[in-house]
Amino acid sequence: MSEYSATNRFRGFLPVVIDVETGGFNAETDALLEIAAVLVEYDPDEGWRRRETIAHHVTPFAGANLDQRSLEFNKIDPFHPFRLAVDEETALQSVYELVRQQVHEYGCTRAILVGHNPAFDLAFVKAATARARIKDFPFHNFCTFDTAALSGVAFAQTVLARAVRAAGFEWDSEAAHSAIYDAERTADLFCKIVNMWDGYRQGGS
Repeated sequence: MSEYSATNRFRGFLPVVIDVETGGFNAETDALLEIAAVLVEYDPDEGWRRRETIAHHVTPFAGANLDQRSLEFNKIDPFHPFRLAVDEETALQSVYELVRQQVHEYGCTRAILVGHNPAFDLAFVKAATARARIKDFPFHNFCTFDTAALSGVAFAQTVLARAVRAAGFEWDSEAAHSAIYDAERTADLFCKIVNMWDGYRQGGS
């Protein structure tokens, strides 16, 4: 493990990119339908890069609201037999186990959620965690890294598709709005911005 790692780069927090797809905008009442988590790592030659992705389709919790407009936007059929969806507890425990392993591997204190407008993702993840009665929440409870804000500074773009293109990556509109695709593009964007900043610092020292 390089001495230059999440341990000293992000104040002891491990950045983990999260994206969720949902059945609405209210984290307390609307269904969590997809969750993807992208782990990142530091390479001495490449800088920060994507490491591993874990994702699940999620079955709506009992009594969950499903807004038809949201379903038309993300093109999810919550009850499609081939979704191979799991309940919220199974999905979250799977993600959290991997996150905790990397937190331990890097010697970090806990994880911090990275997302594009991450308040939305954090709210849904926390609400689902409470419903599943999971007590050991591995993420910081309220602090996040917002790639929309970072992209506004770095590229003068805040919309994810535009920011990704401005960063030099391709954007597939047909693949967008799946948790895996959006999380991986957000991770690429986050790593690109951090590497740009670190290159500036190293070059100016």
